[in-house]
Amino acid sequence: MSVRHAAASAANLALVAGFLGLSGCLGACAIGPGPEIGARAGLGCVDDSPECIQRRQVTLRHMVDDKSRSWVNEPPTPEAYASGVRLFAFKTKKKELSCDELKRGKLEADTAKHSVASLGNRLTPAQASRSVMLAGEVGRELQNEINRRCKTS
Repeated sequence: MSVRHAAASAANLALVAGFLGLSGCLGACAIGPGPEIGARAGLGCVDDSPECIQRRQVTLRHMVDDKSRSWVNEPPTPEAYASGVRLFAFKTKKKELSCDELKRGKLEADTAKHSVASLGNRLTPAQASRSVMLAGEVGRELQNEINRRCKTS
């Protein structure tokens, strides 16, 4: 493993850890347990409480394990971008996604950079910065995958 690759891997792990420890409660965490408990409960949960971290992990696992990848076509919310769950799912599944799904993910990553700003003061500057960094990283990775195996027309 090259030094550059090792540094990139370390940066990725730090980014993942940062998202799993986000602070400031939004969406599902703000309203407490309810009907959203389950497959999508982590999309709006961005604080660093054990409950929200668990929700994000469960949601990410569910999305990654979903063979139909139905989540790809679900409209994301700004909170979903801030939680990082959808972007991590795209990042994790990029080698399995169709070209259309990759393009949708790339568009979503590009949109996430601007959508997070719409949350205003509901995110700390660090949370907003991490969200934008993750969106940029995922967007680049998806574009590389598109360039590698999708024909441009």
